[in-house]
Amino acid sequence: MSQVMDIERYDLDIKRNSISHHTEQCGKERLIVRRGQPFNITLHLKPGSKEFKPGEESFTLIVETGPLPRKESDTKVTFGLSDSTADNEWSASASYDSSGNSVSVSISSSPNAPIGLYSLTLDQDGQKTSSGQFTLLFNPWCTRDAVYMCSETKRQEYVLAQYGLIYMGAAKRIKGKPWNFGQFEPGILDICLKILDNNPKCISDADKDCCARRNPIYVTRVLSAMINSNNDRGVLVGSWQDYTGGVHPGKWIGSGDILHQWTESGPVRFGQCWVFAALACTVSRALGIPCRVVTNFGSAHDTDANLIIENLYDEDGERISNGDSIWNFHVWVDSWMTRPDLGTDFDGWQTSDPTPQETSDGVFCCGPCSLKAIREGELTKKYDAPFIFAEVNADVVDLVRLSSGKFVQFSGSTKSVGQYISTKAVGSDDRHDITHQYKYSEGSNEERRVYKKAQHHNKLLQQGEEQGLHIKIKLADNMIVGSDFEVHAILTNNSVDARICTFLFSAKAVGYNGKLGDSCGFTSDKVEVPSGEERRMSLRLEYERYGSAITSDRLIQVSAITIDKQITNYHKAEKTIVLDEPEIHIKLLGEATVGKNVTASLTLLNPLPEHLQDCSFTVEGVGLTEGKPLTARIKAVGPKQEAKASFEFSPTSAGPCVLLVNFDSDKLKNVMSSINVSSYTDTPFIKKVTGGAKGNTSP
Repeated sequence: MSQVMDIERYDLDIKRNSISHHTEQCGKERLIVRRGQPFNITLHLKPGSKEFKPGEESFTLIVETGPLPRKESDTKVTFGLSDSTADNEWSASASYDSSGNSVSVSISSSPNAPIGLYSLTLDQDGQKTSSGQFTLLFNPWCTRDAVYMCSETKRQEYVLAQYGLIYMGAAKRIKGKPWNFGQFEPGILDICLKILDNNPKCISDADKDCCARRNPIYVTRVLSAMINSNNDRGVLVGSWQDYTGGVHPGKWIGSGDILHQWTESGPVRFGQCWVFAALACTVSRALGIPCRVVTNFGSAHDTDANLIIENLYDEDGERISNGDSIWNFHVWVDSWMTRPDLGTDFDGWQTSDPTPQETSDGVFCCGPCSLKAIREGELTKKYDAPFIFAEVNADVVDLVRLSSGKFVQFSGSTKSVGQYISTKAVGSDDRHDITHQYKYSEGSNEERRVYKKAQHHNKLLQQGEEQGLHIKIKLADNMIVGSDFEVHAILTNNSVDARICTFLFSAKAVGYNGKLGDSCGFTSDKVEVPSGEERRMSLRLEYERYGSAITSDRLIQVSAITIDKQITNYHKAEKTIVLDEPEIHIKLLGEATVGKNVTASLTLLNPLPEHLQDCSFTVEGVGLTEGKPLTARIKAVGPKQEAKASFEFSPTSAGPCVLLVNFDSDKLKNVMSSINVSSYTDTPFIKKVTGGAKGNTSP
């Protein structure tokens, strides 16, 4: 029988373990480690205790996770000492330090162990001693982990970065929205684990669920369902119209506030796609899964799974509602992992979408689906490949319903869906276009080959431009919200004969999800266009009319349609206007020094010809505002007057940080800006970046 050690106390060596496991940003109060990598603890023996002799004496370690730890589920593992730790299973080795009368124990977890909160127990011939708790995460630094990512710069971006940009707007006018992911802020990791514990699969079978947490595919699919609240008490309630009783989605600037509200009082109201995606990114990175937020411009919502978006019109050019739609943009996440269930060809980035759109296996979730499966049209591969493929690669047909009830196709496109698919670049605030990772070049032989394979029996669109009338829409140069401006439709006759038709030119408010709202302007005329000539029609858009119609997305869709009922001939052109927002000017008054107060001064000029009510500025920054948003409310701001506020905060950590700012009011919402702040113990370096320019890219 081995000599029982008389242990006085144990030391989890949190500081050194955290540094080697890249978890030092999580704080110093608890041990957080990554699987498949050794960590060290020290057992301090009582004075006078007998020397521990490795090789001659031994003990056993027991690690347990979940409410019902079981050996059969790998949620309870017992292992003894070896000469050295193994890299493919739970193992431990020990050494004795005579000068400190202590035993140093190196423990390595399995690279396939379930993630979660573990207890650690030392067993000496039946005498058990608790040695504390630790949290085990996925490990992108471990080659044997399913989430291993070989590039250190990418790990810094997709695992450790707490700030990012989410792209919004329209394909021809892309804007970057700053976001605080804050995955290492106090309390966030516990909330992320609580999300897993509250998912219906865990509630119905905790043993099976905790065992399955070894698999990032399973965890990602659970998060896709739990970030929304449609089938459970998930984190966020979606709303695209009525925001009564909650927060307007455009007002959020970080994930932390939402997650804290959820853990305190249940589902949080409200979110839209970029908020759902940002939350999924925060939780994934917190758990150790590399993750990026992705925006797809011209994103199709194919409700009947035929890979075609059908736009229906009546004979007068009015839109007929049907289930299909094209969103100006849609946001989801990609997570990095292997796919042993599909084969190594499908390893790498996997798309998942927590925005509740359609059900999958009876639950509002989507993915994870391999980008390679989407690119190659492999629609039988799990999960939800047909829906995601259509989002980026569906074809579009425009159909007019004649008085006889017959539908006639008058135009279409194979290129309008899935444009400028964007994510933040690694290590910079530039926009990175990743369209090529989702699809082959539009119109290429490879892209059409993949579409044919994906569509199976569906009839392909007929391509080629008709020789006849052609419509082009030209927008004004400066279109800031609150201003009046003109847009123009140019009708050209490319046929050999003169053409007579009805020319309709209209503008409607539109949400980012493609849902049309009230009219913002309309004009029409019956025109004759000789061969080779053109006719121009102008439409003036005035704030007095569009101001009450537009949503906080500040989008207007302009449409030009020509109708010749005599020969059943229709033509159409559309463009989406993204109204510019005013700029928030941010100025730091003094130096940003750790532990000392610094003031940020904020100014915004009201561009509207009317008063703004219920105005407020909100700021938040990791390492600057202690993980909490700060809000200053302002009285009404008159037309062309400035809204002003100042905030005092004390940086808590040295190094680069980002202060995010959001302005909100009754008539002007979702206006954001940010400033980069490097806090030092002496003089800081500050680089200012305004919200309108930061990360913006116009293709």
